[in-house]
Amino acid sequence: MESSGTTLEQLSRTECLRLLGRVTLGRIVYTRQALPAVELVNFALHSDGIIIRTDSGGKLAAATRGAVVAFEADCMDAAAHTGWSVTVVGYCEAVVDDEEIRRLEQVDLVPWAPGNHDHFIRISPAIVNGRRLAARRLTGDGDAHHF
Repeated sequence: MESSGTTLEQLSRTECLRLLGRVTLGRIVYTRQALPAVELVNFALHSDGIIIRTDSGGKLAAATRGAVVAFEADCMDAAAHTGWSVTVVGYCEAVVDDEEIRRLEQVDLVPWAPGNHDHFIRISPAIVNGRRLAARRLTGDGDAHHF
């Protein structure tokens, strides 16, 4: 088999959310002091919301209260030139309901960074876009097949 390049596929919202549920590291894009800011965060997908656990007194928590943010996660294989990327734009809110906080404390979301992470942020996806880059292979009969 010979490689004949790659194909680019637009992903459905359902597929995007499925892929987000398979990874735990992403980037949140928000505004800090009137400038764009990007932070690498670990997260969990819970009830179709993106959940981030952070310090209630930190810059991320303060800057995202009631804000519209972007979120991106991906999975790439640089050697094969394949992978996917999902971008979400949505309203970000602090989780303040005690019962919901107790439920989220049971989600497998352990912050990687040191410090007190007593605050949950939820991003409710409004706009979801995703793309998959896949290798295209040629068989002996010249038909293109995707994997």
